[in-house]
Amino acid sequence: MSSLARRCCAEMLGTGLLVYFGAGAAAMTLMIAAGTDTASSFNIGIGALGGLADWLAIGMAFAIVIAAAIYALGSVSGAHLNPAVSIALWATKRFPAGDTGAYIISQLVGAAIGSLLFAASAGMDAITIGGLGATVPFPGISYGQAILAEFIGTFLLMLVIMGVAVNSKAPAGFAGLVIGLTVGGVITTTGNIAGASLNTARTFGPYLGDWLLGGNNLWVYFPIYIIGPILGAVAAAFLYDYLTG
Repeated sequence: MSSLARRCCAEMLGTGLLVYFGAGAAAMTLMIAAGTDTASSFNIGIGALGGLADWLAIGMAFAIVIAAAIYALGSVSGAHLNPAVSIALWATKRFPAGDTGAYIISQLVGAAIGSLLFAASAGMDAITIGGLGATVPFPGISYGQAILAEFIGTFLLMLVIMGVAVNSKAPAGFAGLVIGLTVGGVITTTGNIAGASLNTARTFGPYLGDWLLGGNNLWVYFPIYIIGPILGAVAAAFLYDYLTG
C-alpha cells in the first residue's frame, strides 16, 4: 500500500480534477448561456436556461472525469474523491479514523485548488456569471428538500460504490465506468433541485473560490451539502452490509 502522504496527494489531485472539469462544466454552461438573450444569473438555474440537456451535458462531464480519476488513481488511494465516501467507509469499519481525517482534508484542499485553477483559466466571467459551478437550492426548493435530494442522490452513489468497488465479488474493471455513470445520471435527474453535489468537497471548492475572488457568498447553504451527502452515504453503506451480511 502507498504511504498516507502519497494517498492524500492522489485524493487531492483526483478531487481537484473532479471540480475543475465537473463544476467547471456547470460554470461554462452558464457562461455560454450568457451570450444568448436568456438571463444569465446563475441563481436562476441551469435548467431555466437550457433545460434537461444542460444537466445531461454537465452530468456526462462529471461521469467522464470521475471515471478517469478512478482508473488513474484508484490503485493509489482507492479514489474516494468525496468526504461522504470516506466517512461511510470509516463508519462501516473499512477505513481507519486517522486516514479518514487526512483524506477529507486532502479532498477539500484539492477541490479548492481545482476551483481556483478553473477561475484562473476561464477568467472573471467564471465567477460573476458561472459562479464557479457552485451548487445552491433552486427557486422554490426549501432547505429540507435540498437536503433530501442530496441524501437520495448520495445514497444511490454509495450503494453503487459498495456493490462495484467495495464488494470483492464484483466484476473487475467496471467500477470507474459504473460509478461515473451513476453520478452523471443523478446529476441529470436531480441537478435542478439543489445542484446534485453529492460531495461536500465538490461544493466547498466553488464556495471558497467565489468567496475569495469576489463572487457570491453562499456559505449559508453549505450545511445542505454536509448533511445530505454524509447521511446518504452512511445509510447506504450500512444498508448494503445488512442486505449482503
